[in-house]
Amino acid sequence: MKPGFEPGIEHELTIEVTEDMCPSFNGVVVHRCYSTWSVAHHFELAARMVLVGYLEPHEEGVGSHVSVDHLAPCGVGKSVTVQAVLTEVVHDRHVRVICELTAHEGKRLLAAGKQVQIVMNKEFLKEYIERS
Repeated sequence: MKPGFEPGIEHELTIEVTEDMCPSFNGVVVHRCYSTWSVAHHFELAARMVLVGYLEPHEEGVGSHVSVDHLAPCGVGKSVTVQAVLTEVVHDRHVRVICELTAHEGKRLLAAGKQVQIVMNKEFLKEYIERS
């Protein structure tokens, strides 16, 4: 990890809710609003952006956990701001990177959650994937 990777680092992204972000099952759109799986995707993306600038050339981050408490709907065409905040860096066998996340439409909280990434040596990761 590059120097300066410490709790408090933030990344924010803003997205517009589109039709392809609506929950659908078997091709049928259930609600014209921001789906939980889209929230999870954007949580993963925002947390990745917290980490990516601090990876050394031989390192890669791998998602190991994401949780989403989806608290309120948000319709198509609305603007959503997703914020990831690095809250903890745990040095075990591999480095674990823990981010708290929120999604807001204006001041309204839509979702909150947590995402964890494991930082691994790229070669180790490649061999691990090939063994599976």
